[in-house]
Amino acid sequence: MKPIPVVLRIMKPTKIGTISKMIGTLVNVLTVLIGSTIGLLFHKSLPDKIIKPVFHAIGLFTLALGASMALKGNEILLMVFSLVIGTIIGSLLDLDEKFQNLSNVLQKRIKSKNEKFTEGLITAFLLFCMGSMTILGAFEEGLGGKPNLLLAKSVLDGFASMALSSAMGIGVLFSVIPLLIFQGGLTLLATLLEQYFTDAMITELTATGGILLLGLGLNILELKKIKILNMLPSLLIIVILTLIFVK
Repeated sequence: MKPIPVVLRIMKPTKIGTISKMIGTLVNVLTVLIGSTIGLLFHKSLPDKIIKPVFHAIGLFTLALGASMALKGNEILLMVFSLVIGTIIGSLLDLDEKFQNLSNVLQKRIKSKNEKFTEGLITAFLLFCMGSMTILGAFEEGLGGKPNLLLAKSVLDGFASMALSSAMGIGVLFSVIPLLIFQGGLTLLATLLEQYFTDAMITELTATGGILLLGLGLNILELKKIKILNMLPSLLIIVILTLIFVK
């Protein structure tokens, strides 16, 4: 088993409380709330001829980000197996449909008439949570270090949420709910399982997340409709496979 990455080991000065280890994620939630609120001020005033090019720009950026992340992977076969197995599990559990239903319930609760509510929520969540800064930042803070990466990510997500909410509406604002659960969960997981994390695991997890972002980019550009949420178990499968087969 490879040792814990040097970058994470260095950023582990002291053990701090569980709440303190969530500071980076809580700040991230706050910046997305602020950014989304600002973006919503422009949402209703933007004409379609502006909104459509914004979608194209976001879609192309997502494709480029996903490709750059995916190309960092070294264990191609493990990535393929994790995607296949994870997608089968997600499809059997019908995660996409369940998430859609929860989103619809939330939309009815807040009485929103935004047609892109669910799309905005899912798109924002995946964009904010599939990047390497999410994974490395959550691990950094979970292992007791200062949340430098997550604070930097918070600034980026704040600006991104402005663009997303101006184009997609209020669903982007509510992406903070799955963001808090996913990113906070990674931080707590790192706290509990720090001895098992390796360079290879983080690399392959990031690369697999990149594949999911490629699919998201295709969805945003309306080139293909892919149920990305059904593929989320792939992130857990790649961690397990890397732990077993990569020494």
